[in-house]
Amino acid sequence: MILCDEAVLTGLTERHLVQNAQGVKLHAEVAAPFAALCAAALRDGIAIRVASSFRSFERQAHIWQAKFSGQKPVLDQNGQAVVIKQLAGLAKLEAILLYSALPGASRHHWGTDLDLYDAAAVTADYQLQLTPAEYGTNGPFYRLACWLNQHSARYGFFLPYQRYQGGVAAEPWHLSYQPVACEYLAQFSPALLKHCLEQHPIAGQALVLTHLDALYQRYISNICPPP
Repeated sequence: MILCDEAVLTGLTERHLVQNAQGVKLHAEVAAPFAALCAAALRDGIAIRVASSFRSFERQAHIWQAKFSGQKPVLDQNGQAVVIKQLAGLAKLEAILLYSALPGASRHHWGTDLDLYDAAAVTADYQLQLTPAEYGTNGPFYRLACWLNQHSARYGFFLPYQRYQGGVAAEPWHLSYQPVACEYLAQFSPALLKHCLEQHPIAGQALVLTHLDALYQRYISNICPPP
């Protein structure tokens, strides 16, 4: 078992991370497998680049606050904007959680998860959106999505949001390093998350804590299992 503590699991420390040659922060055990995966993809003409890797609690809380207050767009599964200020209660949380994790509960805190795109498929000035359409049949990153589905397991990676299961939307760009991430998820719990949020309040704190157990089951532990 790969043991860790609450600070690692909830994004409150960076001591488990290293920085690769491209400046990407990764869990120390992920850097070498990810480099091997990128090298293999490049041999097939796919230039993997990282849109997001490690994300701290503070950074996730900033994203959460912006979406909760309506300052940052909240999208539905069709890529359409949701008028978040017209929602209240659990419905508001569900709209945000479709694509954005609770601070303290993002898999990006662990340094095991990355959002990827193919730089070889677009021009240098391309404005990345990270939407399903970009990775669909007619999107620029369809070849990358197919390649990851076929080859990522060989390097220890899997797609935790390969399909929609009633929680987080399908995210074909989101790759996770199975040997570490699955151990970390096994050590995570609603009680641990509750303790973190009590020490570091977020937007909608009372509402989140009221529904925390249900949110945990639907949006945190509810992933597509590794192959």
